[in-house]
Amino acid sequence: MEIITPTNRNFEQPEILLDRKVLLCWFSEISTYIAMHKKGAILKDNPNIYLFNPTCEYAVANAMHSWQPNRSLQKMEADLATLPMFLSYPEDHILVDELPAEQFLDEVQQLHFASPHFKEKRQALSKQKYIETPKNKLIPWGWSPAAHKLLTPLKSACSVEFKRSPVFEWKPEYRNYYSKKFALKILRRVLVEFPDKNFMEEKNVGRVCTTKTEIKNALKDWRQLMVKAPWSSSGRGLQRITKTPIHEKVWEKLLGIINEQGYAMVEPLLDKQLDIAFQFYVKDGRVSFLGISNFTTDEKGQYQGNHLNGLPDSLDSEVRLFAEQLPQSIVEPLLNILESSELARNYEGNLGVDALIFRDEQGKLRVNPCLEINVRQNMGLLSLQLEKFLVPGQKGLFRTWYGGGSSFLDFKLKMQQMHPLILQNSRIRSGFMALNEARPNTQFGAYLLV
Repeated sequence: MEIITPTNRNFEQPEILLDRKVLLCWFSEISTYIAMHKKGAILKDNPNIYLFNPTCEYAVANAMHSWQPNRSLQKMEADLATLPMFLSYPEDHILVDELPAEQFLDEVQQLHFASPHFKEKRQALSKQKYIETPKNKLIPWGWSPAAHKLLTPLKSACSVEFKRSPVFEWKPEYRNYYSKKFALKILRRVLVEFPDKNFMEEKNVGRVCTTKTEIKNALKDWRQLMVKAPWSSSGRGLQRITKTPIHEKVWEKLLGIINEQGYAMVEPLLDKQLDIAFQFYVKDGRVSFLGISNFTTDEKGQYQGNHLNGLPDSLDSEVRLFAEQLPQSIVEPLLNILESSELARNYEGNLGVDALIFRDEQGKLRVNPCLEINVRQNMGLLSLQLEKFLVPGQKGLFRTWYGGGSSFLDFKLKMQQMHPLILQNSRIRSGFMALNEARPNTQFGAYLLV
């Protein structure tokens, strides 16, 4: 187990190991330090191939190699397909539906950012010359049976190291690692093996429910519920229960989750104060700690974005102090338990563990140290990398955007007028910057606001 500071953009196994006790106490500055980039820290002969497929959990739930997201989610993946560029090296390749325009790349290069190469997905997966071109690793946002099928043409030309890795082929048993039941298993081990006065009480630990009666019993015990689909991401697949009796249409949704995925994860609806996530990297059975990201969700629990360079200034001082002390009691247990789990033996790549700070019935601050495990790259990981674009010490926001019927281009133009970009030594002092290309038909976006 290692607590590390990666020096490479894609957060692979680093070369620098810091003293564990020192780093655990270094909460306020760790994210900025971790996101610093030294070009050439890790050398490789051939490019990594990136694919943005954030719907991977739904593909894992479906378990079919032929699964495809609906039109809206396909549009989201296409509009945001260039985002892995911020986790890659200049020599790497990003698979996209449509090549980005030079104007967008020029905007990003204001930050002295060396863009990787972009390849049209259809051509890359069908042209024999590209298929046979030597490659290092395939790095989708997340693995699934569908991702494996899509990327199969490129596997034969990958490195021997990648072919020997556990993610080179999909196995049915991997499906469990992506579920909220697996996260519950890790949580229970943390609470038993590493008890801490600040951790949540056993009575508030979530349950696996397979029937309407079991959900009703949970409602009797907790009065208000958060019901989750076992395989979902970014706050989708959630249903808050705050009123009784439960409306019939809500029951239809809850039972639909059980029918489609086999069970529902049911938790008490807690008095949330703050969301944080712990980022890790797994390779060769070893788990390394990368840093802490601070994310935000709306009242329905759906992901909105990340705070950059530490906690927001507006945060309650008591919550801030509580959060700053958490790494000392959470990182070590997660490292130990994750590394001793079957996940460490059967996975290679990034993962994020979401934690939830809340107030209990007596108003005491507590934490769920393992609310969910995202076995994939994630926006928190991306936010750590994006921090290097800001003037040191400057705080900002990384946000995702969906405008329904409006265009990300219209939003971008409006935000540029309201928040003009001001650079200092090729870093953002203040203002707005779009992180994906804004075309008239772009419906989804990502941006920095400093």
